[in-house]
Amino acid sequence: MTRKERFQAVIDWFSEHMPEAETELNFENPYQLLVAVILSAQCTDKRVNMVTPEVFRAYPDAKSLSEAEFDDVNPFIKTVSFANNKTRHLIGMAKMLMERFGGEVPRTVEELVQLPGVGRKTANVITSVVWEQPHMAVDTHVFRVAARIGLTVGAKNPLQAEEQLVKQLPEDLIYIAHHWLILHGRYICIARRPLCEKCGLQPACKFFQSEMKYVVEGKRKYDPEKDAVHKVDGGKKRIRKA
Repeated sequence: MTRKERFQAVIDWFSEHMPEAETELNFENPYQLLVAVILSAQCTDKRVNMVTPEVFRAYPDAKSLSEAEFDDVNPFIKTVSFANNKTRHLIGMAKMLMERFGGEVPRTVEELVQLPGVGRKTANVITSVVWEQPHMAVDTHVFRVAARIGLTVGAKNPLQAEEQLVKQLPEDLIYIAHHWLILHGRYICIARRPLCEKCGLQPACKFFQSEMKYVVEGKRKYDPEKDAVHKVDGGKKRIRKA
């Protein structure tokens, strides 16, 4: 199977089986999504969704959040990872929204990455989810799944993976392809032991064809060392711009 054929097979399968894929973060407007995505760095969407209702009630817009102090905001998010850093990021982000953007979330990646706590991945999420712009956010799930399937080849970091995916995917599908890959990685193509026996992408997946079909067929055991786990940034646990 050529790479072009592999991409088409993946697109066809997801278009049929996951046509309405979307983020699992709860939000009602761009400001809320921005807050939620900043909180989601190295934290589960489930945990973020548990804390954001109270955050949004206390700070319904950038103006109210920009006027808050560290000790006001921190208790609301103390159960998420790296709560202290994220508290500073949220307040700094809100202040910059007020000072530079009139309290509105900017619509471009170039403007969004100026905000505290916002890196390229977060900016891509905001622009693709809210405005369906053709941007690909590459997190650990997307990075792993794309490499395993064979959609990316030799990508050493998220930016290289992003560039390969954007180049190969039809522009009008890029925004949803992020959700396809992240949800597939979250529930099927998981890091430690992918659930290949439940996966409909077996015929198109390089990893399955070269390694996992023998496990599924009972011809060998799964070997976490042999069946390498692809991780962004070496799997290092540290807070950074998402």
